[in-house]
Amino acid sequence: MKFSVFQVSRKGGREKNEDRMGYCYTRGSGIFLLTDGMGGHPQGEVAAQLALQAISAMFQKEAKPQLPDVAAFLASAVMAAHRQILRYAIEKGMLDTPRTTLVVAVVQAGAVTWLHCGDSRLYLVRQGELLARTRDHSFLEQGQGSPAAMKMPERINRNILFTCLGSPTKPVFDITGPVALQQGDKLMLCSDGLWGSLSDVDIAYHLGHKPVSEAVPDLVEKALRKAGDSSDNVTCIALEWETPDGFESTRGSISTDTISEGVFASTVQAGWLDSELEDLDDDAIERSIAEINEAIRRSAAKKA
Repeated sequence: MKFSVFQVSRKGGREKNEDRMGYCYTRGSGIFLLTDGMGGHPQGEVAAQLALQAISAMFQKEAKPQLPDVAAFLASAVMAAHRQILRYAIEKGMLDTPRTTLVVAVVQAGAVTWLHCGDSRLYLVRQGELLARTRDHSFLEQGQGSPAAMKMPERINRNILFTCLGSPTKPVFDITGPVALQQGDKLMLCSDGLWGSLSDVDIAYHLGHKPVSEAVPDLVEKALRKAGDSSDNVTCIALEWETPDGFESTRGSISTDTISEGVFASTVQAGWLDSELEDLDDDAIERSIAEINEAIRRSAAKKA
């Protein structure tokens, strides 16, 4: 595999930056991740970091050097991340769980497959045109595609999501792909701090007409300026795909062909994954949720 990659995270007008991002790769597979810890709940940055660490740990374990089944891996990895966050909340005796959005893409065998939960987005641009982007798990975006007979409120807050990782309900997520990649394709993962200020047309134009090392910082700076003092945190990671027989490599290009078998490269801070979490089923999740609700009940009873 050969690709160039660029990532950046900038703190907006918030007290702290709860966004997290990173990527990992082996000789035959690469994974790119972005999470956005949700405000209004405690320790969003912890949920964001736990999700990154859980999924990257599973990738390291299973990509030898490729994942046997990318879609199956993504489905199991997102649930492991969700359970990791719930376990953290239980161990800390928290009365509310940390929560985060997630968008993750796996590049393997010349194709990309992605999963998203919440409103962190993925954009795929080819020859300057927007080929695909994720559809937010928000009442606003989902309502736009609903039947005319389905009545939606006239004004909907775009920040209201109906799913995420870490909530007491099973997360809803979508998996797309595999989509075959072509020379020069641009793939970008970003938090809502970016797309909330910029249009899809603007994003596609910058990605389509500049290398990612220029497009990403330009887009981030433009989003921050447009939002002003009220800007959310802006985080973005993007890659440009290069076919093996490409004559020229872009600046900062990464070639995995030089990586030895069994070697794993990562920009994600090392973390651990509770081995029990990989074997938990829906009943185990329900038991975890019941523990949290019982802790809440006991706390309320003490205060009364």
